[in-house]
Amino acid sequence: MADLKDLASLLGMPEPDAKTPATKTDEKRRGHDGQVLQLRVRVEKRRGKPISIAQGFFSHPMELNRLLTLFKKTLGAGGQLVDQTIEMQGDHVERMKKLLEAEGYRVKK
Repeated sequence: MADLKDLASLLGMPEPDAKTPATKTDEKRRGHDGQVLQLRVRVEKRRGKPISIAQGFFSHPMELNRLLTLFKKTLGAGGQLVDQTIEMQGDHVERMKKLLEAEGYRVKK
């Protein structure tokens, strides 16, 4: 039976370098045009209640749905997608920034 290294060499794939670990944060998320996304997260008040808004996405709708689901589960709050922005109920700016950075996005401070 062939080993995975043998199979990778047959397919012409380079062997992974053991010195540099492949982490999710090494790669930057890019939009449709190939530019690195730089997002902003801010808080607005609507009808007297805080809303956290993440904007600056230029991504596929499935990626935005995945992020919205991640935010809803992690933050324990409701949210929605509105024209390439994610709106979450409550003041979750710092937590949203940390989650986006963990996913490989660049967030403006």
